[in-house]
Amino acid sequence: MSREFNSAKDVQLKKNKYRKDKPWDSEDIDHWKVEEFTPEKSSFPFLEESSFSTLFPQYRESYLRQIWPTVTKSLDTYAIACELDLVQGAMVVRTTGKTWDPYIIFKARDLIKLLARSVPVQQALKILQDDVQCDIIKISNFTRNKERFVKRRQRLIGSNGATLKAIELLTQCYVLVQGSTVAAMGSYKGLKQVRRIVEDCMRNIHPIYNIKTLMIKRELAKDPVLSKESWDRFLPKFKKKNPKKKRKVPKHGKKDEDDNPFPPPQLPRKIDLEIESGEYFLHEKQKQLRQRRERKKREEEKQAEKRKQKEREYIPPEEDNVNDSQVYKQMETNNTIIRKKKHRTEHSST
Repeated sequence: MSREFNSAKDVQLKKNKYRKDKPWDSEDIDHWKVEEFTPEKSSFPFLEESSFSTLFPQYRESYLRQIWPTVTKSLDTYAIACELDLVQGAMVVRTTGKTWDPYIIFKARDLIKLLARSVPVQQALKILQDDVQCDIIKISNFTRNKERFVKRRQRLIGSNGATLKAIELLTQCYVLVQGSTVAAMGSYKGLKQVRRIVEDCMRNIHPIYNIKTLMIKRELAKDPVLSKESWDRFLPKFKKKNPKKKRKVPKHGKKDEDDNPFPPPQLPRKIDLEIESGEYFLHEKQKQLRQRRERKKREEEKQAEKRKQKEREYIPPEEDNVNDSQVYKQMETNNTIIRKKKHRTEHSST
């Protein structure tokens, strides 16, 4: 028993051999906080010039021309040069000799991307802040059917933009649906939630399910007791339900002819048919002679049919078979009727 206790103690000592106390690290320190970068922390000038360019659609040209002085003024504070090329339809940003922030060129790249995706300039300029990030989600490759794509994209927006507003409030992000992309701005945590909601919506999962989950998490985070526990028992579990089509069961007593378990008989080949008719063993000249005879026979049959059709036009129609005695009786009855009518007219006149 003592040996086992000593061995466990030795293992614990080996584990804690390189684990030392860290008096400078306490619970008050926020490890996720992004510290502000100042020119004093930089070792500028940079050795190389970095540049990024982004194409923009033609319908954004007039708006970009109006707001470009504002963009230039904002980027000048970070010593970033920008250019609007209307000939090629592109926006270019590049570092200069006075640029002191090494990461600001990536922020400038995100800025021109957001401007190309119809984000307003006042909102897009917030990307230059250290605590704001962006994500452009492509949604056109989830479904090929255009009608289905439009319906799911509209489902993401909701009636009068209600669903999109709920997503913005819960994730603390700015979300803009434009064309085949969704532009989002906010923190890393919020962008991750927005991407999951958008992708699930385009995979035919309604955004209301993810919104409900986020609302429950938001309420649970307020409780300090539950902050260190698992929330799986509180979160709803939605199952995807695909209703199965009812299989038509055939009625007993009636068997379909197509229910034969055996495959249909194999059709004979052309060579087999020639062997049966004896044509396979004939010479080439004999085959040609036989074909001519068959062709001539077919032509004669067609001519005979045409002749019959022409002769049918000259055949008189059939008359009703009526006896002469019946005709004579009919005439006599007609004559007697006429005489009676004449007698009545004479008697009435007198």
